Amino acid sequence: MSQTLRGHLLIAAPSLFDYFRRTVVLVIEHTPEGAMGVVLNRESETRVAEAVPQLAELAAEDALVRVGGPVAPESVVALGEFGDPSEAGLQVVGQLGTLDPDSGNESVRRLRVYAGYAGWGAGQLDGELEQDAWLVAPAEQDDPFSDEDIWSRALERRGGAYRLLATMPPDPSQN
Repeated sequence: MSQTLRGHLLIAAPSLFDYFRRTVVLVIEHTPEGAMGVVLNRESETRVAEAVPQLAELAAEDALVRVGGPVAPESVVALGEFGDPSEAGLQVVGQLGTLDPDSGNESVRRLRVYAGYAGWGAGQLDGELEQDAWLVAPAEQDDPFSDEDIWSRALERRGGAYRLLATMPPDPSQN
């Protein structure tokens, strides 16, 4: 691992056809021991107020819990945009960071809640990157809060030939 990917997006390569097909993962932590992040573009049908009542006041009224990944689906990962980023449990990018559902969180402006996460053991993510399973791009603070097609948008931000890939329909046979 040459540098940390914390605060970067992992954009599923078009050739990836497993659980992570057309997903975008925000990397929250990346160390020699492993990496973890949350899938940004998978909603569940569960409301934040039902799943994590202590965060109901911070979440939009009808906010849904997102499916953060296949690891520990019963766990909660909460990302917030902080007025004071030093209040974040772990600062990810800009004013975006993790928060503890049971803490005060007074300066949180916006919130996303995820059930589960995506995780990689030591060297595993680096191996997947070498196999071109993921494209990497810097994350923007608004990425977790956008309801647009973030997979296409993240590819467009990379520019060049990736802009063409961004227009690829979910089912290539319908192209």
